[in-house]
Amino acid sequence: MGLYNPDGSRITKAAFPATAVADPEKRITADVYSTRRHDEGTRPNDSRDGVPEGSIKTLLFKPGMVVRQSQIDKLFPPATIATLTPATGPAAGGTVVTITGTNLDGVADVKFGATAGTALKVLSSGRIQVTTPAGAAGAVSVVVGDEAGPVTKAAGFTYA
Repeated sequence: MGLYNPDGSRITKAAFPATAVADPEKRITADVYSTRRHDEGTRPNDSRDGVPEGSIKTLLFKPGMVVRQSQIDKLFPPATIATLTPATGPAAGGTVVTITGTNLDGVADVKFGATAGTALKVLSSGRIQVTTPAGAAGAVSVVVGDEAGPVTKAAGFTYA
């Protein structure tokens, strides 16, 4: 038995026609579940906090399964920022801001300009709250530190 090219020539192991890919395999080490609300699609994304009663839990991966990194990456879509409420506050800081958007449940920090906000609370996948730090008067970009990478809302908050 052997492997052959379309022209009939034998393929050696060293000349096997393949290229390396930058999508490594990963072996799953624990059960991984996906959770969604039983009423998903009928209520706004941020209408409930956390994982509500009656949610539907689905087993995605079992220990020992091998998946590509690209499959894992698809499970962590980047966050988006739609609105900040309120969008203005005193330069002394201390304003509790609610940020709405999508995929916000993976946010680990929020910066107003270059300074981190405090008391970050993930309310749902579509809503987080954070307290503004002190800042100089004027508009600053708001950057959420997301699992998929940072997301910026330019001039998202204005210090009065």
